[in-house]
Amino acid sequence: MAEITAKLVGELRQKTGAGMMDCKKALTETGGDLEQAADWLRKKGISSAEKKAGKVAAEGIVDSYIHTGSRVGVLVEVNCQTDFVARNDAFKKLVQDIAKQIVASQQVEYVKIADIPAEIVDREKAIEMGRDDLGGKPEAIKEKIVQGRIEKRLKELCLLDQPYIRDQNITVDELVKQNVAQLGENIQVRRFVRFVLGEGIQKEESDFAAEVAAQLGTAAPKAEPVAEATPEAAPKEDKQDGKGSKKKK
Repeated sequence: MAEITAKLVGELRQKTGAGMMDCKKALTETGGDLEQAADWLRKKGISSAEKKAGKVAAEGIVDSYIHTGSRVGVLVEVNCQTDFVARNDAFKKLVQDIAKQIVASQQVEYVKIADIPAEIVDREKAIEMGRDDLGGKPEAIKEKIVQGRIEKRLKELCLLDQPYIRDQNITVDELVKQNVAQLGENIQVRRFVRFVLGEGIQKEESDFAAEVAAQLGTAAPKAEPVAEATPEAAPKEDKQDGKGSKKKK
């Protein structure tokens, strides 16, 4: 396999307009072949998606999905460039699939890594730097390990980095890019909110019997102690005088 150099990645990027990491992945998947890598990007819809990424996407729809049992629901806004595409069935299906993905990915809190506040990133770094398994390692190695762990953790929090629930071989980001290629417009997942029934409410633990008794104005019934069985007294024998009675003559 040919070495994946920065120059080769740059050539593919210039040819297709795809992002650097996508180009590197395409070259890795195709053994460093430039033409095959370009075709790979086209099949994934990535090259056309990158070209359209700079265009304003201010149309779209806000859609919802309520999971079976009505205990979890999601609202999601997905943008496109025109109202024409927003009314397209393929676009609507994409938005519904994204909403279902959010319900299935309970750990997800953000759309993409760029949305994560700096203080969250700093907190994750502090947690990783303090782990016991890093003790005694050189600082440079420690930083490298921590960086890898943080990147993994941040991806776990982001919707676009999740494996697509209907096809684990692609991410949600790749799913969106495929639809960009199909529909011919820039598509952006803007925001979402998840509702979980009872979330944040402190439930009171109560005594059901006491509640019923209070409503009836009576005291709650108390369990009566079980009396311990006592041994029965042995029957008393009739005692006679030491000598039997004598008949008078």
